[in-house]
Amino acid sequence: MTGLVLLGIFNGLSVASILLLIAIGLAITFGLMNVINMAHGQFIMVGAYVAYLCGNVALSLVGADAAGNAFILALPASFLVTAVIGWLLERGLIRFLYKRPLDTLLATWGVGLLLEQAAKNIFGAPNVNVRVPTWLGGALQLGPDLSLSYARLFILGLALVALAGVYVYLFRTSLGRLVRAAMQNRAMADCLGVRTDRIDAYTFALGAGLAGLAGAALCLLGPVGPFIGTDYIVQAFMVVVLGGVGQLLGTMGAAGAIGGLDSVFNLQFSVSIGQVIVFAAVIAFLQVRPSGFIRTRAR
Repeated sequence: MTGLVLLGIFNGLSVASILLLIAIGLAITFGLMNVINMAHGQFIMVGAYVAYLCGNVALSLVGADAAGNAFILALPASFLVTAVIGWLLERGLIRFLYKRPLDTLLATWGVGLLLEQAAKNIFGAPNVNVRVPTWLGGALQLGPDLSLSYARLFILGLALVALAGVYVYLFRTSLGRLVRAAMQNRAMADCLGVRTDRIDAYTFALGAGLAGLAGAALCLLGPVGPFIGTDYIVQAFMVVVLGGVGQLLGTMGAAGAIGGLDSVFNLQFSVSIGQVIVFAAVIAFLQVRPSGFIRTRAR
């Protein structure tokens, strides 16, 4: 019985780590920049396909036995490629739509459709398998009823590393302080000589890059397809809103809460019914505390 309980806790943490990895980038673009990025799911897809291409290149260079190890290099590659795409999107479109959130919603939704169609044209509509390291294919057996997947443990660790990296960037670097200053009082930051246009581009690129990193991590759980990101985007938005807009610690707590509830209700009911119950629980909580877990402090 203890093994089953621990397995349920691990499953909840596993779902929470996936949601956290996806929601970190969304918390930056939506929470700090007030941009509703409906292309976030497609950025996840781009990161997954970058990992797929890295595996194919490694297959031709080093052979099938060692090709899976190229996945470790695919993680930073997915981050960089999607960050560049995000930077281009911000410079070419988003910067003209600040303070018009509904326009950013429609514009990024259209960009997401373009990216999705481009993926279908290049890679085809069917899902493809990504080469991953063989040492991530097994499970850590801790008892007769308790086995922990290496892939999910890896994603859990990756999510914590990404969260720590974003925290250090925002709160321990000079560029991060400029980001927070521009988001809190853009007019004052402009008066003090901060290039807020560059800050916006860097911040949006960071959020997009984290989405690509999440897409690469999702390759460990199954095949990659054009709709890999859309399966998680609604829950990721719930994590950001529930945690408190722009609050990293709140995002982490919300991911844990939604991941745990999702695992519990999916065991008791069907997947669709479980998601509906979780969605209703989040709405009920926001009725009591509209600001989420952590309220943004302002003067």
